[in-house]
Amino acid sequence: MRFERHVIFWLAALAVFAGLLWLLSPILLPFVLGLALAYVLDPLAERLAKRGMSRLVAALFILGTFALAFVVLLLLLAPILASQFSGFVENVPGYALRLQSLLSDPSHPWLKRVVGDNLIGSKSVGDLMNQAMGYLTGIIASLWSKGQALLSLLSLLIITPVVAFYMICDWSRMVESVDRLIPVPQRETVRGLVREIDAAISAYVRGQSGVCLILGSYYAVGLTVAGLSFGLLIGVVSGIISFIPYVGSFTALVLSLGVALAQFFPDWSRILIVAGIVLFGQVLEGNVLSPRLVGKSVGLHPVWLMFALFAFGYLFGFVGLLLAVPLAAATAVLIRFALRRYLASPLYTGNRPA
Repeated sequence: MRFERHVIFWLAALAVFAGLLWLLSPILLPFVLGLALAYVLDPLAERLAKRGMSRLVAALFILGTFALAFVVLLLLLAPILASQFSGFVENVPGYALRLQSLLSDPSHPWLKRVVGDNLIGSKSVGDLMNQAMGYLTGIIASLWSKGQALLSLLSLLIITPVVAFYMICDWSRMVESVDRLIPVPQRETVRGLVREIDAAISAYVRGQSGVCLILGSYYAVGLTVAGLSFGLLIGVVSGIISFIPYVGSFTALVLSLGVALAQFFPDWSRILIVAGIVLFGQVLEGNVLSPRLVGKSVGLHPVWLMFALFAFGYLFGFVGLLLAVPLAAATAVLIRFALRRYLASPLYTGNRPA
């Protein structure tokens, strides 16, 4: 009966949490973003505090440096990315027609054998491109509407650093306050689970952020140097999407090859150069970056992580994307803990307590 009461309590708590998250998701974005920013920057604040700097000064220094770097980067890249994005949208119909003509050209019958007859029908490529752009636009609009309702961009930029500042200043006290609320008999068990969850989240977030930064920079520089139109935009977008395992590399491959075929054909040397840049990036990610920066100790299977990101993003917008990784990591840790308890229980072993 005691076990059943615990299960009912935690299931009810989970249902209440999910209900509140769904109900308040339109106004949670700056708070969740501030909390995520504080979580990422807190280890740096802890190091500065150990060197004699107060938490208040450390928080001001870290957030000031972060805000300055963000503003400089935004001023440098935002105009170029906006220009390339508008140009890319304008050129999509032309690229679709160009690819359609290449696929239907009788002088290249091998293309027909590779892609099949269904893709070479009238306006099929254009339809696919339009559907893809519509789907992408719908996703962006959904994330924007769900994440920005009741909040302007200005309020987001104001509230987020304020929340992050207070979180960094009070992080240690908040952790101690929560720790005192844990029932004494279960305190060590809960602390162990929290440490395991924190290790999984921090390893993935910090490691995968490094992967995104390196891959995005590599794709942007490499594709731009190769002369590919919108190479900077493709590189930045692919780097950001690389937060989802394998999706970023696949996006870079599809976009870069599609643009390269429409732009360079029949110059196969330049098309192969673009393909080589992207494929080398995939090899770099799979064999060097991910193993070294993320590692295998994270405990998040790529399929489980992709499902969590898409599911939470669909349900809760951008807030869901921010919460997907920590909730997926916490769920994975709790499932492994439950399995360990089950395998050690009399229900599994058949050994009844004396």
